[in-house]
Amino acid sequence: MVLAAGRGQRMRPLTDHTPKPLLPVHGQPLLLWHLQALARGGARRVLINTAWLGERIPAALGEALDTPWGRLALRYSREDRDFGAALETAGGIARALPQLDEVFWVVAGDIYAPDFAFDDMRRQRFAASAALAHLWLVPNPPQHPRGDFGLDDDGHALDLPPDDPRPRWTYAAIGLFKRALFAPPWCDIPAGNPHGVAAPLAPLLRRAMAARRVTAELWHGTWADVGTPERLAQLQASAAPPR
Repeated sequence: MVLAAGRGQRMRPLTDHTPKPLLPVHGQPLLLWHLQALARGGARRVLINTAWLGERIPAALGEALDTPWGRLALRYSREDRDFGAALETAGGIARALPQLDEVFWVVAGDIYAPDFAFDDMRRQRFAASAALAHLWLVPNPPQHPRGDFGLDDDGHALDLPPDDPRPRWTYAAIGLFKRALFAPPWCDIPAGNPHGVAAPLAPLLRRAMAARRVTAELWHGTWADVGTPERLAQLQASAAPPR
């Protein structure tokens, strides 16, 4: 699942007429870098949620994408059409849940990570584990110096209290998830989210972290949170990755 429903307020005026995931980075829409990486890792079906200017994304991509690694079938969860607004991260995943596998990737459509490997062996190892989620963490960028989560020696993500001196890392907005995380006792939104409840993902993750059901690892590849026009300009000025 690619999360592409956000308004992108900090990216205005660029996002006044273009959804943030369709903004170009090194010659192609930001969203396309994710879809190509997913296809390279073996994915064949991708669901994209939309809200702000949501009709622009299916209009741009259609129902399938041919790549050098195979064809991706594309489906859409149209939060804009069904509820008139974005449902936030957990709400959006819950809405899409009936269309997702028992184990699935989630990546935010507004980050740039062109060399991340959506490796199916990673998915299989996670599926066989007791974890409900596996997160990729990155070194803290300048705009988020305090980070999000800690990481213990056993590979479990930690919801550290504010005064804990241990290091925190930034959630890369890339993860593997099990449907069970989006059910009680972790989540109270029914599968399919029929009432359009808007809810963030972090509280679910923190509950599961307290039960040691979330694992994580550090990743040091190319990564950027494309959150402002200035960051987009810096990214455009950097060296383009090989296609």
